Amino acid sequence: MIAILSSLVSFLDGTIVNVALPAITRELGGGITTQQWVVDAYLITLGSLILVAGSVSDVYGRITVLRVGLVAFGIASLAVGLAPTAEFLIIARAVQGIAGALLVPSSLALITSNFRGAAQAKAIGTWTGMTGIAMIAGPVIGGLCVDFASWRFAFLVNVVPIAVTLVLLMILGQKDVRERGVSIDYLGAALCTLGLGGSVFALIEQDRLGWGSPVIIVSLVGGILAFAGFLLRQRFARDPMMPLSLWKVRNFWSGNVATALIYGALSLNFFALGVYLQQEAHLPATLAGLAAIPVTMIMIVFSSRVGALAGRFGPRLFMTIGPIIAGFGALLLLLIGDPFDYWWQALPGILVFGVGMTLTVAPLTSAILGAIDPSRSGIASAVNNAVSRVAGLIVIAMLAVIVGGSLDLDGLHRAFTVTAVMLILGGIVSFLGIRNPVYEAERPAVAS
Repeated sequence: MIAILSSLVSFLDGTIVNVALPAITRELGGGITTQQWVVDAYLITLGSLILVAGSVSDVYGRITVLRVGLVAFGIASLAVGLAPTAEFLIIARAVQGIAGALLVPSSLALITSNFRGAAQAKAIGTWTGMTGIAMIAGPVIGGLCVDFASWRFAFLVNVVPIAVTLVLLMILGQKDVRERGVSIDYLGAALCTLGLGGSVFALIEQDRLGWGSPVIIVSLVGGILAFAGFLLRQRFARDPMMPLSLWKVRNFWSGNVATALIYGALSLNFFALGVYLQQEAHLPATLAGLAAIPVTMIMIVFSSRVGALAGRFGPRLFMTIGPIIAGFGALLLLLIGDPFDYWWQALPGILVFGVGMTLTVAPLTSAILGAIDPSRSGIASAVNNAVSRVAGLIVIAMLAVIVGGSLDLDGLHRAFTVTAVMLILGGIVSFLGIRNPVYEAERPAVAS
């Protein structure tokens, strides 16, 4: 329950944002560029620092890190809700990302360190389904706040799950675990943050300044060089944030490539749909938030069962057909036109997309983390979460390039097409790269 609630805070915030974006820019200005930065400021710090958070949780203990992350996230959420300008809000979102980086890997590591084999797959399925509640609650709460009060109240709902989780941590009897001899790679964290920040700044601001601008060129080149320095640092650091040896494990590297494609597509799909339904189809924020709820309902009902089946039969089949089905769902969303009709144009694609994602998410997570020794579950979880967040970060940064400068109907269709291509590629990568594990109980006995 603690693992679920801790992750819920981060997921809840992420789903609220997409619904609140049009209202934020109406009040604070900045158009699509502000919308991109509100999302990506959070993802830059989250995606880069989620790696070092794995080491932080090993050094200081997962439960201690969860406490600090929860308190910091609550304070940052308050700052977002009170932001007087777009610039202040973007900075507060970056602070939220730092706090969020402390939450997800530590919470998921609590599961992976206490379960193995088929039981772990089922537990991750339960975690996936339960955290999916955020995908329902976030858009609905965000929409209600936008329509009947203010978008600012939407960021204060985190207080409830944060308070409940802190109380549960106080009464938890489990002893905190700290790894001896582990150090924190501060230089690696700085290089990773600069690398992502510089590259994303260039991708977002090029639409305004142009690719020939010295600011864009310096930011892009500097970001690439900083990230290259980060990778080099991981090669020689005593306790690297992202141990390169992990990438020698077949299911780990192929699963993370699939993660990048699938979660990048997921971020693009719901960002584009949420903004379009309000700005172009002129739906109230509440209805725009409700539009994708069928996806979440399917995931909540069936994720645990799919996780159990993946634990029994292996993740490869699910990771292959799931993204491909979701990709066809994205193609069905090309039926959306003007005038907009949710029931005939959007719902069929959303339902198919939901089935595909349900078949994908729990098996994907269990395949990656199940391939790594439990002693490294914190780092492995952090790397996988970083890959998913950075994938969303880069795709949203490239939004202007993908949609052609604006999220009108043509831009929306381009976004759905790119979503479908990425998902289908994710299924192909899974088919070629993933191998079903053989659990100890299934290994043939060796004659003595």
